[in-house]
Amino acid sequence: MTELDPLYQAFRQIGEDPNAILTPETAYLVAYGHQVVGMQSVPGVIIIPEQTKQGIHARVTVLEGQQLVQPVHLCFSLFEKYGGQHIDLELTLQPGSRATFWSHCIFTLPEIARHSMNARVDIQDGAQLTYNEVHYHGVSGGIEVIPRAQVTVGPQGRYIADFTLVQGRVGLLDIDYDIKVQEDGIAELTSKVYGRDTDRIHIREAVSLDGANARGLIKSRVALDDEASAEITGATYGNAAGARGHVDCLEIVRGNAKASAIPEVRVTHPQAKVTHEAAIGSVDQMQLETLMARGLSPEEAVDRIILGMLG
Repeated sequence: MTELDPLYQAFRQIGEDPNAILTPETAYLVAYGHQVVGMQSVPGVIIIPEQTKQGIHARVTVLEGQQLVQPVHLCFSLFEKYGGQHIDLELTLQPGSRATFWSHCIFTLPEIARHSMNARVDIQDGAQLTYNEVHYHGVSGGIEVIPRAQVTVGPQGRYIADFTLVQGRVGLLDIDYDIKVQEDGIAELTSKVYGRDTDRIHIREAVSLDGANARGLIKSRVALDDEASAEITGATYGNAAGARGHVDCLEIVRGNAKASAIPEVRVTHPQAKVTHEAAIGSVDQMQLETLMARGLSPEEAVDRIILGMLG
């Protein structure tokens, strides 16, 4: 048995093939709690982890001009009933580089646990980063996920971020991201979360379009059931000529769930434009009736609609 066996088993339980993720050609970092159990760099990527009293400090750098074909995988997990994990991440994409990162956060076994992250992301001139963060939780509802991120998108840089938490109970989710975009840069953020029972969801994402012709999109898709609650804040600031931003929030509520959407838009330059739209309500009645006519029960039809929305 190796130290990676618990992770391999967890991947199989959630329907993923670990041999297709942690390959000899793939850069990765694996941590259980505050212990680094696996790491691999590949040409063009430097990964330097450090175990500290506060948690794990990791510096990851994609070198100038590197165009990574394989994704970089960050695997953060806990395999005990009670525990905590704190990640301090410094992620740099040097000029002209391009990379996709997958962050797999697996907390299917803990009953009470806290996972927090402070990330500083520097996307330099012309670099492109796609960052996919996927959480897998159990059914205890005792997990706290508290990520913080400060992201800088340099001139002609691109930042595409996708956060997904739809499997298992959310517990408490408290996201706070700040993104600053320089000239001709692009930032696109998407979050998809399914809250059940007494789950609590707080998401704040702010994009400052500080350079000429900067572009920003914040898109949130949240479904709530039972006694779950959510407060979603999407903020976009147009601070330069030609800046364009949009906030798009959709929340579906069932049972006694409560939701609020707070789009915040501000323009400080006469040639900038920022828009927003927000919708909160139940599932579409026409879609519901169509699925029921095909033999699904009302509960199955609603779940199908919600999972379709969450992708």
